[in-house]
Amino acid sequence: MNKKAMIVFVLSALMLNAGFARADDAKIGVIDMQKAIQSSAAGKKAKSELEQAFNKKKKELQSQETALKKMQEDFQKKQSALSESAKKEQQQKMQEKFMKYQQLLQKSQADIQKQEQEMSDPIVRKIREKVAEIAKKKNLTVVLEKNENVVIYDGGSTDITEEVMKAIE
Repeated sequence: MNKKAMIVFVLSALMLNAGFARADDAKIGVIDMQKAIQSSAAGKKAKSELEQAFNKKKKELQSQETALKKMQEDFQKKQSALSESAKKEQQQKMQEKFMKYQQLLQKSQADIQKQEQEMSDPIVRKIREKVAEIAKKKNLTVVLEKNENVVIYDGGSTDITEEVMKAIE
């Protein structure tokens, strides 16, 4: 048996053994975090604020994009009448403006993501606290995120990491 197959076998055996030992006691709950976030008053407020910030940035970016397109069209029209050095100069100016536009676009995206993270962190933290409270009241062993299959709450399960690490060596 090769090493990879042995690891899979040992892990399966350990998980199966752990499953039988706690199968009678296990109570699993689920939560749809996105729904909980979006349905909460704080989540709705955060979404509204983010949309306003996004729309403001979008208008700013659209005006710059329109200016770049106009500059490109003007260059296309005048190009035949320009000398080679004038063409290169115009192209350089357009390229610089395009690079500035790209930088602004990336910065705007990063700013929106940062703002979204800052607004959602306290909401997620509060939801996790409430999940833990409810899970304890209902004697749930584990609460999974409905759409991601991520453990949100663990009621004190046994961590077998060290045992598995020893078993695979």
